[in-house]
Amino acid sequence: MGLPWPQRTLALLEDISTTEMQLVASAALVIGGVVASHVVAPFLVRSLRDLVAERVVTGHVEELADLIAEYVPLRVPVWLFVRTLQTVIVALTGLAVLAVWGRFGLLATILALFDQSVPRLVQVGLTVGLLGGTYVGTGILEDWLKRFGETSDRLTKHQEEISIRVLQLVIFASAGLVVLSIWNVDLSGLLVGAGFLGIVVGMAARQTLGSLIAGFVLMFSRPFEIGDWIEIGDHEGIVTDITITNTRIENFDGEFVVIPNDRVGDSTLINRTKKGRIRLRLDVGVDYDADVDRAVDLAESAMTDVDEVMRVPAPEAYPKRFGDSAVVLELRFWIEKPSARRRARALANVIGAVKATYDDAGVKIPFPQRELGGREEAGGLRVSEGSRDGPDARDAPDPMESKRRVEPE
Repeated sequence: MGLPWPQRTLALLEDISTTEMQLVASAALVIGGVVASHVVAPFLVRSLRDLVAERVVTGHVEELADLIAEYVPLRVPVWLFVRTLQTVIVALTGLAVLAVWGRFGLLATILALFDQSVPRLVQVGLTVGLLGGTYVGTGILEDWLKRFGETSDRLTKHQEEISIRVLQLVIFASAGLVVLSIWNVDLSGLLVGAGFLGIVVGMAARQTLGSLIAGFVLMFSRPFEIGDWIEIGDHEGIVTDITITNTRIENFDGEFVVIPNDRVGDSTLINRTKKGRIRLRLDVGVDYDADVDRAVDLAESAMTDVDEVMRVPAPEAYPKRFGDSAVVLELRFWIEKPSARRRARALANVIGAVKATYDDAGVKIPFPQRELGGREEAGGLRVSEGSRDGPDARDAPDPMESKRRVEPE
């Protein structure tokens, strides 16, 4: 009466001494094991799942469960739990059959092995659970950051990608350290070795590390974004991709240029689309005999009629300098949503409009000219032309078309 139940069970099994009783007991154990594993276990698991879903998984817990279900289907843990329970039942049935047939030595060996493997199984279970939870957690965090980026203008696509990758790296590194501690790995020696390795890698990859640091600086300073029209040193084009290590732009010849982020940080950077508009400048010369004020008014009126030119701020024209052959005016006008194509089209249309307006108004745009003069002490200059008199006069070229020769008198 006072014996524990395992000993009572073994004593009961030892009383089964005849072969007939052993066969009957073995058959009963096998049938009971089959019924328990294939009928009772699934029923219990389904009932427990329904009870948890009805009593526990409500409100915020239900939302969290739906979110987890996007990464880990709920059927997988239930199926796995059923199979685990069935395996335990089959194992216990096998041990009981061994005891019925008096194989206590083999039974003791199996139990000893099981006792030794339990800590390892626990470690394996904790490792799998931790890594699975880390995977699900990073997925939930990634979705949250994406939704936050869609509803906020403070987080760009570049910053979103960088933040996700950095957080994933930190979370998985932390999970890896925890897994190593679960398996009783000495982290002190590992950290010392990692420190020396970091020094060696840092010396060997200084440029790459510089690009990485510059990538983080670009992420937080946000001097440009994907789709912006920028100029970095001698390169100009549209930003197509920004990574932690480099920036890729497509120039106007259709070529892709990859620039390391450390060079981006060290070079002068011009963002032509940051404000959504850009001012263009164009020089035009008018004859010295022309009315400069009238030429300015005509140029401003011509620029206003061009579709690509913004009305506000209004286009302007200013006398800029005295050129060799003309008074040079500087035309200034703005275009919105700037791109290389819109800039080229705006410049071409402005040149055409100003040229047509000046032609209609009689304002001359002179080409380069040069005046010749002689020194007074040398007697100045005289123009010598061939004579048209004489028998060969009809064969002589026209003086206006002949080449003139300038000679000192």
